[in-house]
Amino acid sequence: AIQVVSIFFILVSIISFCLKTHPTLRVPTIALIENNFTNSTPTYTLHKEKTEAHEAFQYIEIVCNVWFTFEIIIRFIVSPKKFGFVRSPVNIIDFLATLSFYLDMLFNKVLPTSLTNTDLFEFFSITRIFRLFKLTRHYGGLKILIHTFTASMRELMLLIFFLVLFIVIFASLIYYAERLQKNPDNDFTSIPIGLWWSIVTMTTVGYGDMVPKTYVGMMVGGLCALTGVLTIALPVPVIVANFAMYYSHTQARSKLPKKRRRVMAVEPVRPTRGPGGGGGGPGGPGGGALNKLGVDAGIRGGPGVTLP
Repeated sequence: AIQVVSIFFILVSIISFCLKTHPTLRVPTIALIENNFTNSTPTYTLHKEKTEAHEAFQYIEIVCNVWFTFEIIIRFIVSPKKFGFVRSPVNIIDFLATLSFYLDMLFNKVLPTSLTNTDLFEFFSITRIFRLFKLTRHYGGLKILIHTFTASMRELMLLIFFLVLFIVIFASLIYYAERLQKNPDNDFTSIPIGLWWSIVTMTTVGYGDMVPKTYVGMMVGGLCALTGVLTIALPVPVIVANFAMYYSHTQARSKLPKKRRRVMAVEPVRPTRGPGGGGGGPGGPGGGALNKLGVDAGIRGGPGVTLP
């Protein structure tokens, strides 16, 4: 039940965070500015300078963050390893996202508006969207994906290295290639601007905002696109193999029968009466005096002990 409630509040928080940015769900911020004129009564002018989220979203976030705060405190209290709990990346994200909400309320509701930069705090509220990573506790598929990228970290770093290398090379080539011929509409005015074009071309996105217009530049663009396809495709088989390995391991583990620990009832050892009607007291002639282990009481002169 706790798991379902946690997932519910995570989804409600994310949906509320996204919907409150829609223009139709925002209300204008009205500022009253006093205009003082000589020998006249002051007048007030309404200025719709900016918009803010509807008040209903504020109440939704309060309820969600109260739950998140309660969840963090309880999980920290019951956690057997406090240091490991604090170091967990998911817990750090959860803490920062919750902290950003309280800071937003502090600076926007308590302090005057003139002393705060609301746009800056709204930007830092983006940390709340990272609460989606909390679903890794409840959904095994996300854990498989994280383990896959962790196991493929060497290949990913190699991919990033070659991408950066080729991006710089082709940005330099396209800058000088477009200057070899007369080109009044040259889009590549510098190498840093060419870096953006190289990234877009090597990842085969191709926005079309910057295009080469000379024959040499077109050749460089074609080579850049082909190099990007080959570079990105190289580590893909390794990543797919790691994903298949972790997925098959998870599927096989889920099909294993659950181990059931059978708890046996513990009964006390009962001594028997010795022959001749011994009283069974400690040290008696027919008694079943128990030794320290309580297993064999007939060693010291009694007939013995029967175990149930």
